[in-house]
Amino acid sequence: MDTPKNTVSYSYEIKVEEDHIDNLRHVNNVVYLQWVNDISEKHWNVLAINGLKEKYFWVVLRHELDYHNEAFLGDTLRLTTWVGISKGVKSVRYVEIFKEDKLLLKAASTWCLIDAKTLRPTRIKNDILEVLEFE
Repeated sequence: MDTPKNTVSYSYEIKVEEDHIDNLRHVNNVVYLQWVNDISEKHWNVLAINGLKEKYFWVVLRHELDYHNEAFLGDTLRLTTWVGISKGVKSVRYVEIFKEDKLLLKAASTWCLIDAKTLRPTRIKNDILEVLEFE
């Protein structure tokens, strides 16, 4: 999975808790997907300045997750996301999850921009693209 970094990234750390663990005693795959959604939403909330959240929202069209290693109870994980190609109504968002220097997960998700008033897909314009550029 190619993951170009051409936009502002966003990161935070989480600690693996008991409710993240499955019957194999490691983080459940569905939990990773939830984390991908969570960091995507948090990043948009950071980026969505000047009323963008009131004008637009995103819906996911596709997730692609590649699992590389496991995480266990008590592990501290670093989640990082950034947005790749954004054109038309679609944008690709990338997420990586690491435990120290060990890659656990790479994800690419395709999102569609929705106009909050019409509830219809809308083209990604400069007001969105400007907040995605390097700082």
